[in-house]
Amino acid sequence: MQKEKPSIFERLLGTVRLEENELNHIQNGGAQKKDMSSLKVRSEDELLVTHEHSEEEGQLSVDMYETEKEIIIEAMVAGVRPDDLQLSISRDQVTIRGKREPNTRIEDDGYFIKELYWGSFSRTVSLPNEIIIEEADAVEKHGLLILRLPKLDKNRQAKIRVKSI
Repeated sequence: MQKEKPSIFERLLGTVRLEENELNHIQNGGAQKKDMSSLKVRSEDELLVTHEHSEEEGQLSVDMYETEKEIIIEAMVAGVRPDDLQLSISRDQVTIRGKREPNTRIEDDGYFIKELYWGSFSRTVSLPNEIIIEEADAVEKHGLLILRLPKLDKNRQAKIRVKSI
């Protein structure tokens, strides 16, 4: 049996496709937990599936860059409702989670081409600088999520006056 090459979106999003017999084996409870955590899935990069749940989660592609005062993260989230996006921000890390639901219910054998990614996705990125969490801002414009994260200025100094009481 010839191995099917991953689509461009599977490679970009980091998703992998299970062979039908592997998927049936997992769904029917035939794989023990130790097998599930070390199940090797064939993909171009020979990714390892370490999830213990059967629903695969795609990896969101992002661009991250900095200006003098902030770190900017951009991600394409077209087709995702704002209510289906979750952002978790700490001083040195950002996690974006979401779910893209298909708007049509067609059986797989009805497709001629099926390349779009549907389902859950997430991405966690480590930030190159600490940020001021309270001033973080997120907007979505035409399917592009833009996170603006103001950098924490560790060299900032303030002079205070001593008051006599």
